[in-house]
Amino acid sequence: MAKHSAEVVVEGLKKILLNVQEELDEKVQSKVEKLIAELQGRQHHHPPPPPPPCDHDAQRLDDGFHFFKTNIFDKNRECFKKLAEDQHPKFLVISCSDSRVSPSVVLNFKPGEAFAGRNIANMVPQFDQLRHTEIGSVIEYAVKELQVDNILIMGHSRCGGIKRLMSLPDQTQTYDFIDEWVKIGLPAKKKVLEEAGDLCPEQQRTLCEKESVKNSMGNLLTYPFVRSAVVNGTLTLRGGYYDFVNGDFEQWKMCTKPCHPQ
Repeated sequence: MAKHSAEVVVEGLKKILLNVQEELDEKVQSKVEKLIAELQGRQHHHPPPPPPPCDHDAQRLDDGFHFFKTNIFDKNRECFKKLAEDQHPKFLVISCSDSRVSPSVVLNFKPGEAFAGRNIANMVPQFDQLRHTEIGSVIEYAVKELQVDNILIMGHSRCGGIKRLMSLPDQTQTYDFIDEWVKIGLPAKKKVLEEAGDLCPEQQRTLCEKESVKNSMGNLLTYPFVRSAVVNGTLTLRGGYYDFVNGDFEQWKMCTKPCHPQ
């Protein structure tokens, strides 16, 4: 029998206490134990109790789903019935985690149109079965299982990840994960500094936002199944850049089948 979500969370919290108990101070440890006690008391509640009136964030989520259910789901029952059986998206979109850059909003994708992967600065690393398997698995599933026609790498203006890339090495502030991740874009940074070293930092950053997209498009070709699909003409690699300051979108593509340059 499947475990209740509360049971799963309780087990996870207990593991935290067992694994890092010596590193937790008494205050943190006390809070974790309190969470466990509260969750254990809720395990048998079905359905779960409603959020307290003061939880405005929970109410925002409920309101958002209610709007979707009323205005989209209920009005497109037949479409969602088909999607419940299977999905056949034409696009894999790899975009930034930035809250201002939602591909479904910016490009008006409907449910079922686009498979998606999001990360800091919309980067694709080179093929490596031992590292970055999360984005690799997204690409592999989209190409091998869903057989998408397009992969779009979607960059954007004022990207915090690219800003961090351009500031490396910076010892005044370090990040456990971000710094190592954005180094994927070092070839783009190098090219921008060599070709536009006389420009101001903001202009260099904009150029790097676009050049990093091209770098990721090149990295996609290091994935054997992507390269094979591109060579066979069944897959088109696309780059896009969304400027949310001026409300512009530009794109370019890489393909072997006849296509008009953009």
